[in-house]
Amino acid sequence: MNSVRNNVRLTGYAAADPVIVCFATGKKMARLSLGVHEFYKNSLGEAVDQTQWFNLIFWNQKVELVENIVKKGSAIRIEGKLSTQSYTDKNGDQRYSTEIVTHNLEVVDKYEL
Repeated sequence: MNSVRNNVRLTGYAAADPVIVCFATGKKMARLSLGVHEFYKNSLGEAVDQTQWFNLIFWNQKVELVENIVKKGSAIRIEGKLSTQSYTDKNGDQRYSTEIVTHNLEVVDKYEL
C-alpha cells in the first residue's frame, strides 16, 4: 500500500492577510484561511454556491513567500497534508482542529478558479 498518501490540493481565495508568527528560535510560521467555492445544482435544479473554509499553515521558506505576495483576496493554489490536533477547551470538552500544512504554493490568475 505504498500508494496511500496524505495529500491535499486546493485552489481558492485568501480570506484575509496572512498572520505571521515569529518564535524565539528564529523560526517563522504563517497562518492563512482559504475559501474554496463549489458550484452545483441541487436535487431541485437550483444553483448552489457553497464555500468551504480551510486553515493553512506555512513553514520555513514558504513563510516569506506568503508574507510578501499573499494578501486578502489573492487567488492561490496549494498542496500539502492534513494535520489534526486535539485539545481540551475551557469547559473540559475534547476538541479537534484540522489544518493543512502546505509544502507548495502558487499564485494563480483569478480567472483560473
